[in-house]
Amino acid sequence: MTVSTGPVQDVTLKNGLRIRLKEIHTAPLISSWIWYRVGSRNEIQGITGISHWVEHMQFKGTPRYPAGILDRAISRSGGIWNALTYLDWTCYFETMPSDQIDLALDLEADRMVNSLYDPQEVASERTVIISERQGHENEPYYRLGEEVQAAAFRVHSYHHEVIGDQIDLERMTRDDLYQHYRRYYVPGNAILVVAGDFQTSEMLDLIQEKFSGIPCAEVQNFQTRPEPVQKGERRVYVEGPGDTSFLEVGYHAPAGSDPDFIPMMVLDSVLCGPSSLNLFGGGISNRTSRLYQALVKGELAAGVGGSLSATIDPFLYSIQATIRQDKTAGDTLVALDTEIERVLNNPLKMDEINKAIRQAQALFAYGSESITNQAFWMGYSEIFADYSWFTGYLDRIEAVTPEQVLITARKILRPQNRTVGIYQSQDEVPA
Repeated sequence: MTVSTGPVQDVTLKNGLRIRLKEIHTAPLISSWIWYRVGSRNEIQGITGISHWVEHMQFKGTPRYPAGILDRAISRSGGIWNALTYLDWTCYFETMPSDQIDLALDLEADRMVNSLYDPQEVASERTVIISERQGHENEPYYRLGEEVQAAAFRVHSYHHEVIGDQIDLERMTRDDLYQHYRRYYVPGNAILVVAGDFQTSEMLDLIQEKFSGIPCAEVQNFQTRPEPVQKGERRVYVEGPGDTSFLEVGYHAPAGSDPDFIPMMVLDSVLCGPSSLNLFGGGISNRTSRLYQALVKGELAAGVGGSLSATIDPFLYSIQATIRQDKTAGDTLVALDTEIERVLNNPLKMDEINKAIRQAQALFAYGSESITNQAFWMGYSEIFADYSWFTGYLDRIEAVTPEQVLITARKILRPQNRTVGIYQSQDEVPA
């Protein structure tokens, strides 16, 4: 076992499990997260959506903890638990009273190796997940976003949505799921994060008791295929029910560890208002952003927003707009492009940069203050960079200059680098 010094203890067990511990004595709570380096990025055609499905199956029980037992046990102890699957990762967390954390750690150690994958439970969950996907398909923004993402990524496995393609959800087998679980749910592919009201030495002893007996297993790396540089604007059109049109413009964006990512966050704040990188973070008003002023105040759109994610590989910076019923997506796109051209042709003023930085800092602070959020960041930042990305974020964003934002904008906000998607009501589409 190797241990580093500092306010966050970084420990690696002999079986490869990496552990990060942070004492926070503001409340009698502990938040425990286990992150696995597997998400939709690790999938190929035929098994799209398998990482998300495996996440569901991890709640279906082990011989020691049958399904349903833990819900009652965690609720009785006053805790909460859940799980998330995204592009690059799957994570499970429990936030518990500090004297009850033993249950959470015991659960995660047990289901790392002993989940059952009962065929009847697999069949039942297939119905649940297909219904979940069909529910998403009733949402215009989901249908549009899926088409934009698929058109933007023709080679890289970011091509498909996390939930997977319908045909794969219908055909995957119990053995497919179990093999995926056994391939990726191994100590060397996991990061265990614990933050809260504990003593580090005692917590480390408890974790070793729970996890050190799990055998070491080879980590089977997944080789992604890099997406080629896009050589021209792509457009997709989606027809569906409803009387509202929607616009989405997706630009290939830098990865979370790329030096351009932080200036891109400032640019997002200028254009659309800041994006929250924390899935548990709150939001702040974007009414002063350029695109809100141009599109919403200009009575072209009912709403506008941006989306930027910190990912392992370059993903998308997306701008979405809900079109007013008396306007068209084409009119809105023209106005959006006018604002983009303003950014590309004129360096932003320092006062606008400072305002955008303050907004991004505020949103970051809102998403970092609780014990659960602290634990989230300790694991999430390790997926695409390392913990210093989180601890140095405020300093790096404070140092962003207008010149950096302009250089990044000219790299990213090019027509050749984007996919434009338009959702129209079936009743409005010309014959």
